[in-house]
Amino acid sequence: MKQASVETAGEVVGRIGQGVLVLLGAGKDDTDQDVEYLVEKVLGLRIFEDASGKMNLSVTDIGEEILVVSQFTLYADCRKGRRPSFDKAAPPGLAEDLYESFVERLRDFGVPVQTGKFGAMMDVHLVNSGPVTLMLDSKRGF
Repeated sequence: MKQASVETAGEVVGRIGQGVLVLLGAGKDDTDQDVEYLVEKVLGLRIFEDASGKMNLSVTDIGEEILVVSQFTLYADCRKGRRPSFDKAAPPGLAEDLYESFVERLRDFGVPVQTGKFGAMMDVHLVNSGPVTLMLDSKRGF
């Protein structure tokens, strides 16, 4: 990703250059184990090109930032009817705790992290390189 930013009420609250934009959804059954899995996966994914043009470098290898934006709508179930169901999404209190834990664990590894504002209406801007867009699911990783 070349750059990303997030704003709420017309104010930019998070902005990064090259790095990783994480849209983080929390499920009602998620735990600290899910947070740890995702932190390790995000930090270790080799998704940036090396000198040979191969995806061989991680965000920590290139020393760039991560922007984390809460995104409960990732849990939308659109299989029935015309209105998405969010029954599998974590309730706001749990979701915020998991979100904050994810951000703090990333920072514990010394990675610069910017964030959106949990629970706010946000405009997310992304200039994607490639594009490379990946979905990680901690429940499928264990």
